[in-house]
Amino acid sequence: MESAAKARRAGATRRVSSSDIVARMTAAILQHRLAPGSKLTEEALADVFGISRTKVRQALVELAANRLVTLYRGRGAFVSRPSVRESRELFAARRVIEGALIKEFIAVANAKDIAFLRRHLASEKRAIRAQNLNLATRLLGDFHIAIAKRAGNQVLAEILCDLVSRTSLVILLYGRNDRLSCSIEEHEALLDAIAHRNAAAAVSLMRRHLTHVESELVLKDKIVQTPNIRSVLASISSDMS
Repeated sequence: MESAAKARRAGATRRVSSSDIVARMTAAILQHRLAPGSKLTEEALADVFGISRTKVRQALVELAANRLVTLYRGRGAFVSRPSVRESRELFAARRVIEGALIKEFIAVANAKDIAFLRRHLASEKRAIRAQNLNLATRLLGDFHIAIAKRAGNQVLAEILCDLVSRTSLVILLYGRNDRLSCSIEEHEALLDAIAHRNAAAAVSLMRRHLTHVESELVLKDKIVQTPNIRSVLASISSDMS
């Protein structure tokens, strides 16, 4: 069996790169399939994905650089668990950055940009109606990223992408799923302000929206039930087939 596993890894290694693993693991974390605090062993990752431990280590280092995984000397890799303090600091940073980005976006937004955001908003509503909470949570974050990418400031957009990824972990750890519809309503109000080129209203609505999201979190240290890691990893691996 051991030789068969090695043969499987040798064949798959030629097909799967560390970047592929980073992309899939990132999606799994942000889609809430891997809970904060979940231990990620090199052996399990190498076995499930059929890749070498060298590629696993490369993927884990990149995930750690993106703040989605934390590496502990002598203990291994774990899906990051943002502290209460870090969570508050992340939302504070987003209020500053997105307040600036929304003004820049309104200055350059055209009819196609507005139409894209309206379609995106419709996707958010469909996800909520279907009670697909993982998809709804991802789409809610993507709404902010879409605005940032269209604002024309690439540096701020990259910073925000990192912050949105990290706040997704915060929402997974401390959030309440029954409040997602409120976020969609606030996105609607924000989009109306954008469409009317009302920068002052848009900045105020954006900051109030982020403050509201933060206020709905139950920010206190708690233990998250870690899923069956091999089962989750196997489902991620099958997505790559």
